Amino acid sequence: METLAVERRIPAVAKTESIIKAEGVSLSFGNVTALDNVGIDVSQSEVVTIVGPSGAGKSTFLRCLNLLTKPDTGRIAIEGKLIFNNSGTVNKRDLREVRRKLGMVFQRFHLFPHLTALENVTLAMLDARIATRDEAVEIATGLLDRVGLLKRALAPAPRLSGGEQQRVAIARALAMKPRALLFDEPTSALDPEASREVLSVMKELAQQGTTMVVVTHEMKFALNVSDRILFMEAGRAIESGSAEDMFYRAKSPRAKEFFAQALNHLGN
Repeated sequence: METLAVERRIPAVAKTESIIKAEGVSLSFGNVTALDNVGIDVSQSEVVTIVGPSGAGKSTFLRCLNLLTKPDTGRIAIEGKLIFNNSGTVNKRDLREVRRKLGMVFQRFHLFPHLTALENVTLAMLDARIATRDEAVEIATGLLDRVGLLKRALAPAPRLSGGEQQRVAIARALAMKPRALLFDEPTSALDPEASREVLSVMKELAQQGTTMVVVTHEMKFALNVSDRILFMEAGRAIESGSAEDMFYRAKSPRAKEFFAQALNHLGN
């Protein structure tokens, strides 16, 4: 199979500090198994994408990592600190800190419509009391500049395009100084042009060493940016490996089929 030219690849990171480690994460809704013994280990500055067909459990697993959704069983540790264990116990005292350490960017932007872009970014910092108002404005201004929206800082959220709103959401997540960012299909609600804008920001974050876990259907992004890819289907982690290994040398029949189709689509 012909290998597609890759626009940019991050050099593979050596295993350093583990930022997120999950083992045996399982979850059922009634008789429906949503997750079956899924695990992941994400190191500092690593970019891991989670891919697979719709309904594979990708977004559910991502939400479990910062306990927006509580698993039935499993173990989840953030920076080596256990925050969920097999008994189903959540350390509530640490939960707020976990949410700060793992910034979440959702499919929908969830901006406050009565606030400007700048105010949407400063609000979380003020609520968490991690910055004074002047400090929050300075940080938010710098982050909006980082995502290419400094000129739109004073625009009310409803006047921003979908792509601009998603970039504000990324700036808002970064404002909390997280140890990692979790992206749940961040371009699924966007048109192609807006998707390119958001993916460009995400690529820059990856280049700058931001630790990221990304659930996505954007196969070009997965190939060009991922250090590792986790392939899921029917709530199970089928296979994981480097981007090149998964796209060109996947071992499981289902993963081979999935990535062959993805390459065929990218080649057209």
